[in-house]
Amino acid sequence: MRAIGIDIGGTKIAGAVVDEFGHIVKHDRRPTSASEPQVIEDTVVEMVQHLSQGEEISAVGVAAAGFIDAAQSIVYYAPNISWRNEPFREKLEKRLGIPIVVENDANAAGWAEFRFGAGRLVSDMVILTIGTGVGGAIVSGDRLFRGGFGAGAELGHLRLVPGGLPCGCGAHGCIEQYGSGRALLRIANELADAGGIGQALASVRSRNGVLTGLDVSELVEIDDPGALAALRTLGSSLGQACASLAAVLDPQLFVIGGGVAQAGDKLLEPIRLAFLDSLPARGYHPEPEFAIAQLVNDAGVVGAADLARHYAETI
Repeated sequence: MRAIGIDIGGTKIAGAVVDEFGHIVKHDRRPTSASEPQVIEDTVVEMVQHLSQGEEISAVGVAAAGFIDAAQSIVYYAPNISWRNEPFREKLEKRLGIPIVVENDANAAGWAEFRFGAGRLVSDMVILTIGTGVGGAIVSGDRLFRGGFGAGAELGHLRLVPGGLPCGCGAHGCIEQYGSGRALLRIANELADAGGIGQALASVRSRNGVLTGLDVSELVEIDDPGALAALRTLGSSLGQACASLAAVLDPQLFVIGGGVAQAGDKLLEPIRLAFLDSLPARGYHPEPEFAIAQLVNDAGVVGAADLARHYAETI
């Protein structure tokens, strides 16, 4: 039985019909406005109706950034969409007449990676998604961890540096401020200001007026020492965070996803080194594997669809 996955972003909505093996058989993508909740609802309904044509659909999964209640029904808060205590599942089920699941987008993407990507051979996995911020998901004992209120696994807001840099969440020292794509750019600009190994970074910034993530990625690809130093600093922060997570969760596998993960082993190496340096009882504590995420842009819709399919099987 096929299910539909919908991934709601700040500027676009992606949708797909997904089979039980995680394969996308039909897809759709439409622009939308994050400031207009009714438009988002209407667009999701239209996409589901369009994708359902000629298909036997068991359920629909909707992934969105924000805090979702434990019943996968109400969006408590969405940072990029004007939703506050939004009963989104109830509204969609009334209009579509089909089982609906609403899930945090990082959880949905992490579940897809667990079921069909790098984590498909383990039972316990942690994924860190390194983009503009840091997202994440936890799978423990083959089950997606959501927490008692449904708002768990906000891994980007694990405190790494007490009294550290201020974070958009209101706290200070969160891993997001040291292990994200935004953090990588800050580190790269600091190296450019310092000269020395940052000369190439400074040259690109001078030529273009600003350093971008693509600029740093291109310099990493050619092994520029400044860009690699920035990436190693980022990886060291992520490795320290992983060691703290391992002490609590004991995963078999850490998966690193997001745009920065395109650096591959150049990012994984400093993560592994910092992880081992920070791991409690090193030498006696089992050491997890580290891998780059295999599902990229489609992870949200695939994971949302698969979670919806599982939900439909229980009702």
